[in-house]
Amino acid sequence: MTTQTKSLWRDLAPICVMVFVEFLAMGLPLSILPVRVHDTLGFGSFVVGLAIGAQSWATLLTRHAAGTRSDQRGPRSTAILGLSVSVLAGTLYALSSLVPNPSVSLAVLLVGRGLLGLGESLVITGALAWGVALAGRERSGLVMAWVGIAMYGAMAAGAPFGAALDARFGFVGMSLAAALAPLPGIAAAFLVRPVDPVGGARIPFYRVIKLIWLPGAGLSLAALGFGAIAAFSTLFFSEHAWPHASLAMSAFGAAYVLARLVLGGLPDRFGGARVAVASAGVAAVGQLGMWLSTSSLMAVAAAALTGLGFSLAFPSFGVEAIRRVPPQNRGVALGAYTAFFDATMGLGVPALGLVVGAFGYGAAFAVGAFTALTALLIALGLARSTPSA
Repeated sequence: MTTQTKSLWRDLAPICVMVFVEFLAMGLPLSILPVRVHDTLGFGSFVVGLAIGAQSWATLLTRHAAGTRSDQRGPRSTAILGLSVSVLAGTLYALSSLVPNPSVSLAVLLVGRGLLGLGESLVITGALAWGVALAGRERSGLVMAWVGIAMYGAMAAGAPFGAALDARFGFVGMSLAAALAPLPGIAAAFLVRPVDPVGGARIPFYRVIKLIWLPGAGLSLAALGFGAIAAFSTLFFSEHAWPHASLAMSAFGAAYVLARLVLGGLPDRFGGARVAVASAGVAAVGQLGMWLSTSSLMAVAAAALTGLGFSLAFPSFGVEAIRRVPPQNRGVALGAYTAFFDATMGLGVPALGLVVGAFGYGAAFAVGAFTALTALLIALGLARSTPSA
């Protein structure tokens, strides 16, 4: 391993720590929130989707600001601000459980979800821009792969850990753990070499969107399967009286991390579009498996297959997005690109709630399979018309 490579990994490690603790704060309540909103507070499936998607609404609305802040003021201050906001979000989760009125409790919870969305926007945009600036565009897929390992590794660990905390200490105890989780990330931010903002004329945001919309759409469509599992797998298991509902999210995350560990270098090596074709295809098969599941074991295996397929979608479509924009707009481009994922969570998941209300929980995964196949078609189009660097 060369000195340059060692230096890169020394920088990427604390960046991944920052992302891990941010997503641990997200993952801890993930399997608990649908049950709390549906069973404890007494709201329907659409509101469940709204509660899960509220975080991504806030993230979606703040991606542009987060990217601009990262480009102009540097990624370190951007990430630290995001981690600090996420501490407040977990605190509001805890406070929501102390409010006796269900509607007011839901409102406080939604504010917490919104703040967590803002925190995620700042942390992920800052972390990605920081990593790509240090690694170079030619290794942007590697940076995205390892950031993704931190993201979904945290969510895989957070779901069962959050369920255990909730069972032992209640919703308040679990929420306080989520509030404390981001704090180590603030310390980790000071272990990474700072990068200066890139000079040069910055193109308008609408032009950035125009440049990256196609790979962004591919990511958005591929991501709906994750949204279906995150929002409705727990209730899907409950509907069938299957045990170990939290294992679906854990299996998704574990497979996601495994694929990133073993195959994370493929988008940089073979091109993002080619890898995205295979990723979307496998994710579609996984969603079909969820839809057609007849047992808990089959559903967990299908969730793992979805995670395996979706794993490389973000870096694969992301490589195609980054190569389309100049370096001085990289933070905004990364913010805009990840906003397509947020759009799926903020719009697509509540829409799935309406589908579920009409056709049952399994229908969410049928829709996820269809959108994954559409993402595959987009990847095929990108592969046939790869732009020059």
